[in-house]
Amino acid sequence: MNISIKVQAEPFDPDAESRVVRAGNPRVGGVVTFLGLMRDLNDGDDVTRMTLEHYPGMTEKALRQIAETAMRRWELDAINVVHRVGTLTPEEPIVLVAVASRHRGAAFRGCEFVIDYLKNRAPFWKKEQTAQGERWVEARDSDKTAEARWNTP
Repeated sequence: MNISIKVQAEPFDPDAESRVVRAGNPRVGGVVTFLGLMRDLNDGDDVTRMTLEHYPGMTEKALRQIAETAMRRWELDAINVVHRVGTLTPEEPIVLVAVASRHRGAAFRGCEFVIDYLKNRAPFWKKEQTAQGERWVEARDSDKTAEARWNTP
């Protein structure tokens, strides 16, 4: 399986990371990417920065398992997941999921599946800085609903 998983504090180049899944593979007919950015507003409050924490080793293992599940479910050629940790400010990329396949349908479904599962199953913890102080970000019901739809026949 052609899977790349990176969890890093350093910024990344979304264009370069999306090319990783198609490099040297002329069978690829489509690449679908999701780029998650840090936004300056959450739950109605201005957010000036966010700190992402993770459990090294465990996080990469969880991301790999999610990518492997997607590879088994659809005919995918490659998956690249890059996730930032540390302190981020608005507009900075947080996460990139790039999925390559021979056909667009599998690439779209695979990419959406990976990000939906990542949001719920990868061990990341987010702390936001607002004018009211710091707060931990709780899981959203909408993320749980997005993941649950993949479990229906």
